[in-house]
Amino acid sequence: MRRTKPLLRTLPHFLTWRAFRFCTICSGRAGFATATATATASTKLLDTFTEQFEIGSRVITLETGKIARFANGAVVLAMDKTNVLSTVTSTKGDTVRDFLPLTVDYQEKQFAQGVIPTSFMRREGAPRERELLCGRIIDRPIRPLFPPGFYHEVQVMASVLSSDGKQDPDVLAANATSAALMLSDIPWGGPIGMVRIGRVCGQFIVNPTMEELKLSDLNLVYASTKDKTLMIDVQAREISEKDLEAGLRLAHPEAVKYIEPQIRLAAKAGKLKKEYKLSMLSDKTMEKVTNMAEAPIEAVFTDPSYGKFERGEALDNITQDVKRVLEEEGDEESLKVLSKAVDTVRKKVVRKRIITEGYRLDGRELDEVRPLYCEAGYISMLHGSALFSRGETQVLCTVTLGAPTDAQRLESVVGPPTKRFMLHYSFPPFCINEVGKRGGLNRREVGHGTLAEKALLAVLPPEDDFPYTVRVNSEVMASDGSTSMATVCGGSMALMDAGIPVREHVAGVSVGLVSELDPSTGEITEYRILTDILGLEDHLGDIDFKIAGTRKGVTAIQLDIKPAGIPPDIICECLEPARKARLQILDHMEKEINMPRTKNDSTSPRLATLKYNNDALRRLIGPMGALKRKMEEETGARMSVGDGTLTIVAKNQFVMDKVLEKIDFIVGREIEVGGIYTGIVTTIKEYGAFVEFNGGQQGLLHISELSHEPVFRVSEVVSVGQKLSLMCIGQDVHGNIKLSLKATLPRSGGFKTDDVVEGSVASAKETANIWAPIENVSIAQEQQSSASELSLGSLELGEAKSPTSQAPVVLIRSAAECDEEEKSSRVNLSSTGPNLDNGVQVNHKLKSRKYQNAIDSPPKSKSPRSQEVIDSPPSSHSGPLPYTNVKKAKHSTQKESKSDLKRPAGDDQKPTDNASVSAKDLKLGTKVTAKVCQIRAHGLVLDLGGGLRGMYRFEENDKKDFKIGDEMRVVCSSFSSKGIPVLTFVDDQ
Repeated sequence: MRRTKPLLRTLPHFLTWRAFRFCTICSGRAGFATATATATASTKLLDTFTEQFEIGSRVITLETGKIARFANGAVVLAMDKTNVLSTVTSTKGDTVRDFLPLTVDYQEKQFAQGVIPTSFMRREGAPRERELLCGRIIDRPIRPLFPPGFYHEVQVMASVLSSDGKQDPDVLAANATSAALMLSDIPWGGPIGMVRIGRVCGQFIVNPTMEELKLSDLNLVYASTKDKTLMIDVQAREISEKDLEAGLRLAHPEAVKYIEPQIRLAAKAGKLKKEYKLSMLSDKTMEKVTNMAEAPIEAVFTDPSYGKFERGEALDNITQDVKRVLEEEGDEESLKVLSKAVDTVRKKVVRKRIITEGYRLDGRELDEVRPLYCEAGYISMLHGSALFSRGETQVLCTVTLGAPTDAQRLESVVGPPTKRFMLHYSFPPFCINEVGKRGGLNRREVGHGTLAEKALLAVLPPEDDFPYTVRVNSEVMASDGSTSMATVCGGSMALMDAGIPVREHVAGVSVGLVSELDPSTGEITEYRILTDILGLEDHLGDIDFKIAGTRKGVTAIQLDIKPAGIPPDIICECLEPARKARLQILDHMEKEINMPRTKNDSTSPRLATLKYNNDALRRLIGPMGALKRKMEEETGARMSVGDGTLTIVAKNQFVMDKVLEKIDFIVGREIEVGGIYTGIVTTIKEYGAFVEFNGGQQGLLHISELSHEPVFRVSEVVSVGQKLSLMCIGQDVHGNIKLSLKATLPRSGGFKTDDVVEGSVASAKETANIWAPIENVSIAQEQQSSASELSLGSLELGEAKSPTSQAPVVLIRSAAECDEEEKSSRVNLSSTGPNLDNGVQVNHKLKSRKYQNAIDSPPKSKSPRSQEVIDSPPSSHSGPLPYTNVKKAKHSTQKESKSDLKRPAGDDQKPTDNASVSAKDLKLGTKVTAKVCQIRAHGLVLDLGGGLRGMYRFEENDKKDFKIGDEMRVVCSSFSSKGIPVLTFVDDQ
């Protein structure tokens, strides 16, 4: 055919026979394919079976056959827009085991909520805590329904395909797993139903949404068969036993509603159950082991003097004795199952003794609690700690407080994004005297820790009142049953020891059950409830019912069942013995510590929460958080920045004080008169020092506020970069801050304000050189001549001006303002002719201009080389020094007079051939011997004696080498606008 019709090989598909539904040509005839046959071939590969039903006003759909067709059983369960796939597989090998290797893996991938993982590899990693917990929720109810002796490996994998965030997928995954097991060929005694119950405003809600659970005081997860309870998991806010029982009785019929749809789906698409080899003990083996081991085992269990390890050692010796006998007989079959056979005999002996005689392994009554020991504050250096012992079970709990940013970040498809309360449970091998290695997350440890976390979460203060992150570590020191409930008790005491304002104590106890079944019906005929079970009673009993709560009610429950279900009535009956035991334990705990403890010792860790505006927090954090990280490295504290809040966690009070000091310096706080602040000296002037404090603000520390004693030089008391504790004593009319050092110092003696300082003129009419604070200046002093009060910072070369007689007033300005004033450009005088001011002619024929916006501010000193050193003008300036407008002389300062009056004795003017000259006697043409007291960039400041100073300006190429203290003959050639004498050299020769 290829030879006769070669074009058929090259035709496009839409022109081929099959495109027109032609069958292949056979015997020279062509025919059309029927539509029915085509449809059957295409749909046979996608046969799907669904079951739809309604529970709690929500429609639920079970679907199988569309995806995961190769799995032994696969079901997709959908509620609203949440879809969960559960698959089941099993091995067919004949490996000899004595346990069921059931593995349940639950996974929430981020694609289910349309999010890319934030990890470095952008993919999911190891199972998270929530995934492990959801896997336990699935495992606990399905495990008891596998037939006895079924020890083949079974794996359940549940995956969330999509999530709308409204429903928690864990319950859906458990029901999907039950349906998948029903469809598979694995022998299993299901199906089961699982339901979640909430309660809002006293009304129970079936299958509540996540938003409803936030308002609910009950989160009950209940799993059951048609008539028996399989699993209970509860988180509550102190719900009473009566209300809890009502919730359990409501949950059972709601959970049963999941069972019928699974049965109908299995009838449509289920596989026939295969015959698996069961590892059962033969009657011959059991009879032989029972005859040899029953009496010795009974003797051990009836002796209450045995401890856990003594009892275990005695039972091991019995097993070894039986093993030697079987080896002598050569019974290989019995040797393979010896440990299982001996364990069965132990279980039979213990259960018979408890049911018939009412006695337990350690001789206690059925409702008796083991001896208790409580110790709060076991490790004083920690935030909180407690040691709790019940019998031979011992747990050490510690509490660590952290900032809000220390909260655990969660990446779950439902629930909150962070968790501020964490309880981590650790079960090291030494607590049971075994050798082992510490690995990663352990399902058992995660489950026990989460149970205790739920129990304590109910009594924690609200986040608004207590925003800190809390971590509780539970280290099991010795284990003989119910270590998770011991963790609840120890954790509650540790929280109070840490000073956390919990409402009241939480205690927990584990309740057990020993029952006897009717062999024909499998119903329970007789049972005993055990309070505070031992580890061996847990192993040999029927249930492990952990119940935790306060005096008001239950906060957490976890029920694990070993047989194929327990009637709900018996479960509800266990609540009352647990309540009585819980109250007994609470009494012992309250005797040790009954209220949150306040720790005042300096070694205890400290926490603080401060409130700032966002601008202040931005200054604290710095660019890219660099400043915050630097402070954390320097102090060892940890800081957390929130919306308007700053939380600090420090190891002790010293670290807290250190970081608070740094924060106050950077961010600052509201300035109050009388408040003490820490600042750093940034600039030193003759009249005082500028100090940076309180988050970058500047204040003036006046020379009069340095000490209670007279201060001649500012540099003698403070230096640039020095850290000081200063008091705010007020503000001037311009809002500038005035600081005082002496106000923080103890007063050792007074200083009389009428003392005449050496080197001043005695005549009060000329100059009364009295050093006193501004507020103490007398009226008489205000009327005196201020020749000695002339500020060197306002000297003007080439100008003459009479001195003012106004009272000196301090005008506080920042260092930046003063520098800007001194370095600002000069302006020309507005008038061209000479003026008379106070009777003194002012020379306007200057080569340079006056400074614009001149302010009568204190002079500034760049480097405190000597008492009189002042700032020189910028090198670009060739004109006279800055000056202060005489019209505002009432704002001129007396700082220079203070430096003049308080200069060292060595600076006193030496006698000359002329008498000491005062401002009153100095006239144009007067010759006098002067001494260099300051060297400026453009001239000299000369001491004329009698507290009077003048200035000499360098001529071009006339600058010589001068030294402070050099004497020279000068003549008064003019006066500045401030009345400062302008001098020139005199050549007497």
